[in-house]
Amino acid sequence: MEKIFGKTEGLKKSELKRLSNLYRRRIPKERVLTPELAQALAGLSQEIKRPISLLLDREGRVVRVGVGDAKDLPIPEGAKGERRLSGFRLLHTHLAKGGLSRPDLTVLFLNRLDSLAALEVENARPTTLHLAFLAPPRSPEEDWRILPPRPYFQYLEFDHLKEVEALEEEMARQARVRELLDGSGERAILVGIDRGEGPEAEAYLGELAELTRTAGGVPVKKVLVFRPELDPRYLVGLGKLEELKSLAYHENASTLIFGQELTPTQAREIERVTGLKVLDRTQLILDIFALHAKTPEAKAQVELAQLRYLLPRLVGKGKELSRLGGGIGTRGPGETKLEVDRRRLQERITHLSRKLQEYTRRREEARRQRKRRGVPLIAVVGYTNAGKTTLLQALARGGEPGEDKLFATLRPLTRRGFLPGVGEVLFTDTVGFIRQMPKELLAAFRATLEEVREADLLVHVLDASEEGALGRYRVVEELLAELGVEAPRVLALSKADRAAPYDLFYLRERLGGIPVSALKGTGLSQLKEALAEALLQVGVRPQAWAQAPQYT
Repeated sequence: MEKIFGKTEGLKKSELKRLSNLYRRRIPKERVLTPELAQALAGLSQEIKRPISLLLDREGRVVRVGVGDAKDLPIPEGAKGERRLSGFRLLHTHLAKGGLSRPDLTVLFLNRLDSLAALEVENARPTTLHLAFLAPPRSPEEDWRILPPRPYFQYLEFDHLKEVEALEEEMARQARVRELLDGSGERAILVGIDRGEGPEAEAYLGELAELTRTAGGVPVKKVLVFRPELDPRYLVGLGKLEELKSLAYHENASTLIFGQELTPTQAREIERVTGLKVLDRTQLILDIFALHAKTPEAKAQVELAQLRYLLPRLVGKGKELSRLGGGIGTRGPGETKLEVDRRRLQERITHLSRKLQEYTRRREEARRQRKRRGVPLIAVVGYTNAGKTTLLQALARGGEPGEDKLFATLRPLTRRGFLPGVGEVLFTDTVGFIRQMPKELLAAFRATLEEVREADLLVHVLDASEEGALGRYRVVEELLAELGVEAPRVLALSKADRAAPYDLFYLRERLGGIPVSALKGTGLSQLKEALAEALLQVGVRPQAWAQAPQYT
């Protein structure tokens, strides 16, 4: 006997058998239902005094039978996508008069069903049929389109397949238009959490949009949710997730990106409820690092951070958690696939950690050689995309060109330069900082950040043209303190040519600093003089040829 889903408690075996026989039913794929099926459903539903739900595929075959409302019938994964419906339709009975309920329509929408129909039953006879389809994504209507209720026999000749194909064709057309407008970028809804921070939460959401663009995504909507207490299961609550699912459908977005780090349970439940790809901020940053990692060391650091993030989030289900093998000699506790995966991850983490230790030893040797030569080291630090690489190129007259992207530089770039009154110096670039830096990245890049701790002087580069510059300054200083960096700093207010005069004046009043524009070359001579003076103050001895510059 085929499985019957839903509320089957108290049903007789004969009733369960008749329900199981519904699996043998088949209707033409272009029809909503047949008179025979309508009569059978009405009679059986009246007999057991419960609603009956049928899930049919696009060929008209019954794939699931359930007892209860539409929400009580579990729906398997279909061929969902931004251009496709699931390929399933749901037909269920109503023992009382009334149209399609909100829970009914939610089932239609959340599962992208081809259609949802409710057949009213009165005195064991089918009466009125209610029929609903999804509305096209850009439709001014709600998420669904409800057709007028009619006696069920008036829908017997209704061309159901034509309606579904027309809807999918419109969905595909709109998807093609978006591809022309947005390119091939992955469309995403960004979700920020405001726990009482106000403007800071808005700035945090704006930064999430920049991260998404850097990763190659297209942020189509930003949603800021006020939530003092987070839902331990759904983060923002089940109702809000349904709103986000609706928004994603209308914007044809396939991804939800949360500014809050998700627990493994939250990520799993949100993906189950919405049917969308779910990422958090940490995953997004790790993806950007992987995108920009070019050298073997940077690739190893990024992979290590990704594995450390993934390890506690490994989950298994069904066959994946069954014991390996079978038969004689395999009984007992054995080892699950989940345990095997964890062991392999641990082995890979150990291997990468050893590899990074080797890179660390090489760096230490290079630092010792620099110290023996007596050449001062100046580290360029700052918030990501503050203009550090471009400024280093201008100061050292060499190096790689900067990019207007977050985390464009992952490996330290060291270049020679000259400071009047001091002589030869080394400038080194570093990984950009960001607020709430993922701990996995800090751990993986700690060896690289040792360059900052060993520097004689720091150039703190602050983007003066960026809104919230003061907050970004504090983030960098807090991270430097966390890393135990005590070297003196010189503040460079970069991109001064793009900053508003009042903002520049305000930052200088609060923090001091030297306004510079690396692209236009303004302020560089004043910055070099400040760097030379700071080095002399910490005891760096000027070289004999310091007054004869070789680098201009």
